[in-house]
Amino acid sequence: MLKKANILSTDNFFKKIFIFGLAAAVWGGMNVSSASAQALDEIVVTAQKREESLQEVAAAVSAYSSDFLEERQISSISGLEKYTPNLRITNAPNNGTAAQVAIRGGVTINPAITWETTVGMYLNGVYIGKTQGGIFDVADVERMEVLRGPQGTLYGRNTLAGAINVVTKKPSDESGISAEIGIGNYNRKHTKLNLDIGQTGKLRTKISAYMLDRDGVVESTGPSGDLEDKDQVSALAAFSYDITDNVVIDYAYDYSNISQNPPYSQPVRVGAGNIFDPTSPLYAFGGAFFPLDQHVFANRQENVQLDGNASEKSKIKGHSVTIEAELDNAVFKSITGIREMEWSDILDLDGSPHFIAHTARFTDFESKSQEFQLVGSRGGINYVLGAYYYSDDAYTNNPQQYFGGGNSFDSQYGSETEAYAVYAQLDYPLTDQLTIKGGLRYTEEDKNIVRTNIALASSDPATIAACANTFPCTFIPAGTAASTEFDDVSPELAFEYAYSDDVNLYARFAKGFKSGGFNGEAGSILETTTPYEAEEVHSIEIGAKMRLMEDRLQLNTALFTNEHEDMQLSIFTAQGAAASNVRNAGQATISGLEIEALFMANERLMMRLSYGYLDAEYDEFLELGANVANNRALPHTPENTLGIGFDADLMSGANGSLKLNVDYSYVDDYFTYPYALVGVDAGGTNAFNTLVDSYGTVDAQLIWSDLPFGNDSLKLTFWGKNIGDEEYINNYIDFGPGFGGITLGYFGEPVTYGLTASMSW
Repeated sequence: MLKKANILSTDNFFKKIFIFGLAAAVWGGMNVSSASAQALDEIVVTAQKREESLQEVAAAVSAYSSDFLEERQISSISGLEKYTPNLRITNAPNNGTAAQVAIRGGVTINPAITWETTVGMYLNGVYIGKTQGGIFDVADVERMEVLRGPQGTLYGRNTLAGAINVVTKKPSDESGISAEIGIGNYNRKHTKLNLDIGQTGKLRTKISAYMLDRDGVVESTGPSGDLEDKDQVSALAAFSYDITDNVVIDYAYDYSNISQNPPYSQPVRVGAGNIFDPTSPLYAFGGAFFPLDQHVFANRQENVQLDGNASEKSKIKGHSVTIEAELDNAVFKSITGIREMEWSDILDLDGSPHFIAHTARFTDFESKSQEFQLVGSRGGINYVLGAYYYSDDAYTNNPQQYFGGGNSFDSQYGSETEAYAVYAQLDYPLTDQLTIKGGLRYTEEDKNIVRTNIALASSDPATIAACANTFPCTFIPAGTAASTEFDDVSPELAFEYAYSDDVNLYARFAKGFKSGGFNGEAGSILETTTPYEAEEVHSIEIGAKMRLMEDRLQLNTALFTNEHEDMQLSIFTAQGAAASNVRNAGQATISGLEIEALFMANERLMMRLSYGYLDAEYDEFLELGANVANNRALPHTPENTLGIGFDADLMSGANGSLKLNVDYSYVDDYFTYPYALVGVDAGGTNAFNTLVDSYGTVDAQLIWSDLPFGNDSLKLTFWGKNIGDEEYINNYIDFGPGFGGITLGYFGEPVTYGLTASMSW
């Protein structure tokens, strides 16, 4: 049976929290010197388009420094969910480079290139437009910021649930080199090099590279070899040039090339009474020739058999040019971005040695953006003014073959987007303690779709009847196209109250806007050419940001209620080709609580906590004209998420310094699809078939720094992830009764560990 984290009951859940915290505190008190504790460092973020202290931003923001990320082997957005309340970052099923990012229950499930994200992702201020290719390594990160809640005023479309900012390090005035090598289990090897050339005249230059290679964690006899391996290269070249004393131009080129095999699609269930159930009369029509039931297992499989190829490739090139000019009481900034992506996957989707479901996607994507900002102050008023342009062009070739190739489809789709926006935000102090903040953004956009879907062959009776037994059979002819327009006004209103020098309170109303569009995976002309509407969220949030105990305790809390309207949901049909329908199902209310705390117990022990709570329910869910809100699951909305940990300095002396970091993260069970809770929905599916059980994992690092090494010093890091080897599923695919009731499970990685050595000159 599948192992679960043993914290499903409330008693066990809080008992583990108490034991972990008590052990850390006692351990710290017994083994750490009693010297007076130092204050926590101030955290500076750019969440509001200007540099501000985290504690002064009237919104829920989490920020992570380069040291924090490097110690924990984090070089992409993946992994941040362990430390951020109400944030879930999960690999899309079948993929290691496509992300399902959820904040406060807002999520885009389907990674198709025609879908828009619910959480906006930005690299050096440039928008990353799609979930395909959303997980990639960045060679030299300065910090990452997670903004929770709608960010429609300053960030615009597709930040309905929030935004994630990744900021890379700029070139330094001084020259320097840092290098890192590492080894680990599964034959892991990685190298990292940062070369700061320093300043030559008015030019500063920096080059960084990161390479990672690892064997797969699932051994396969298939033609492509082991699954879930890693073969990644990323690089960053940054140049900074002082045009004048007040004008600086920064150029950054980021590159990522990933070529690896995807996660294993493990069959964990087949439908009772269907073609893969050996007790069913229907077994003769499917299972007798393709006995998938013999390859269904509930526990993680480490040795598997596949008959088809499996691969995943993601190549990304990004250019950003930022011109910053300091004016009287203001800064003008121009941000220009160009991003190109070639992405593909080839999947043996059924996870067995039988030719049941083989699919592929070959995607080309390009986006361009231009933003102008004016950030300044006048007469006590702080302001941000901006104008924004964005365009993208995407196309996917999606060939599909089923049941020995007797059912095959030529499926292709592409989309184009062009969007314009203007925005403004003002902060006005009403008193010495009370400040009012107001913002507004106006957006216009044009979208179009082009689609082809042709059945090349089929043994499915419904498909044969629809095609009058004549193949190739055109369901959606090449050149089928449609276009539409959207516009939106996104306001924000906030009140900030400085209760004291150490306590800031705020209340915030904000609107988020997720663009509508067309369904590239539709199975009919009508479904293709009928647009779905934009999704909106209206959010009310109150919060407190506190620095207490002489700045040794930082405690930030937020309470919120999000009202979603025209929620976009993708319903997988598995009829004929792997088609889906998109619906604006209705309305939902998601409320919650977030707590983040950092506590410097003494100068050698820092403890951290992040906790998120969600109360999510539909207010309206229309299906076939009926409101079924009380019988539908809200996906990716775990009730509780928790992260607790500590950083402890164990010793410091002539032989260097020794530090131990331990982090425990827990997530409640959550649904992965908006299916029926009781019985089955119109597609014959039930949400509990794809319920992710709660689980908890522990990561740790033992860091020996300033270790004498010749005339220099060396840093050694022993690290481990999921060191308890917790066995858990974090995502599913439910094919539904139209495809034999196949359910595929995607397991989280087993325990991984390694050693890195790094030096700086």
